[in-house]
Amino acid sequence: MPEGDTVYLTARRLNAALAGRRLCRGELRHPRWVTHDLTGRTVLAVRSVGKHLLTRLDDGHTLHSHLRMDGSWHLYRSGQRWLRAAQHARVVLATDGPSARQAVGFRLHDLELLPTVDEARLVGHLGPDLLDPDWSGTQLVGAASRLTAAEDAELGLALLDQRVMAGVGNLYRCEVCFLLGVSPWTPVTDLADPTRVVQLARTLLLRNADRPEQSTTGELGRGRQHWVYQRGGQPCRRCGTRIQRHDQGDGVYARSVYHCPRCQTGPGPEPTER
Repeated sequence: MPEGDTVYLTARRLNAALAGRRLCRGELRHPRWVTHDLTGRTVLAVRSVGKHLLTRLDDGHTLHSHLRMDGSWHLYRSGQRWLRAAQHARVVLATDGPSARQAVGFRLHDLELLPTVDEARLVGHLGPDLLDPDWSGTQLVGAASRLTAAEDAELGLALLDQRVMAGVGNLYRCEVCFLLGVSPWTPVTDLADPTRVVQLARTLLLRNADRPEQSTTGELGRGRQHWVYQRGGQPCRRCGTRIQRHDQGDGVYARSVYHCPRCQTGPGPEPTER
């Protein structure tokens, strides 16, 4: 599932292409919304809230989308060939004129058209958005308080809980834990400074918010961008110990987590039966 910075960048690009423009084509190909036509409406803004995208229209409605595991938005110039099969397109928003653009949403399983005043119904449960342009000390304290309240949770799972703070995905979960020097299985109650966890997560997301490349090491070279994420079996960049990969979470919520058993203190994963 895309990280919050990927969704944020998607919103920025869609906003630059569509905001203030009247739609000459507004197709919703999702089974639930196929009878709705957005043609003639003007896009006011496209914003991200955590991993949610909100396209606000001048008729008082918002088109909500969530990328999940395989969804994406593409931008094309007029007449440009789509890079994905047309049968996977769920939304087509097009403008005309000298700078005409086409925004196509592919494999958008979660799509909803709702009154803008009701957006909270879909995003109101989220914790503070780490990439909120109006981020403040109040949000920092709020996110730290929500993290502390998840006292029975392992840190790695709490970081993925969008109700605690919105925007962290599996990549940043692994990298935040490594940079903090604690294992993903560390109980939240063992954290010395929950505020530092929030600040670090926000710093990493901000660092990559304006580019498609995601680096937590400060390097963009191939194979040099991450400390532990997707580096199972490779040597730790700090101590040389082999990076380990284990699953964390239950059932469909289980995700691969990467960690250095030497650099990261705290409990390890539960042993699994052969």
